[in-house]
Amino acid sequence: QVQLVESGGGLVQPGGSLRLSCAASGTIFNIYTMGWYRQAPGKQRDLVAVITNSDNTNYADSVKGRFTISRDNAKNTVYLQMNSLKPEDTAVYYCNVQRVWGPKVADYWGQGTQVTVSS
Repeated sequence: QVQLVESGGGLVQPGGSLRLSCAASGTIFNIYTMGWYRQAPGKQRDLVAVITNSDNTNYADSVKGRFTISRDNAKNTVYLQMNSLKPEDTAVYYCNVQRVWGPKVADYWGQGTQVTVSS
C-alpha cells in the first residue's frame, strides 16, 4: 500500500499562487507516475498534470503555462506550483501515484485538498 499526504491548499485571490505538495510513504518502489487531478462540484475528476519517473510531464490544456509539476524522488514527494490562478481552478485537488510492476498496475489517491480562487 501507498499512503499519500497532501498539503498546500487554501483560499487565494485571482492571479495569486499556491504550491501543493504530496508525500508518499509505504510501498513506494515501482512508482511510475505521480500526478494531480481535480474535481469541481458536480463535475468529473480530471487530470491536471502528471510526471513520470523519467521526468516526462503532461498537462491539461487549461493549466499549461500556469502550473508546473515536479517531483523529488529522494523525498518521494510531488509538487504542483500553481500561478496566475483563476476562479475556474477552484476544485478539490487529489494526488495520484501509479505503481507498475510486471503486468500489474495500481493507483493510489490522496484525501484531497481544497483550492478556492476567489476575491
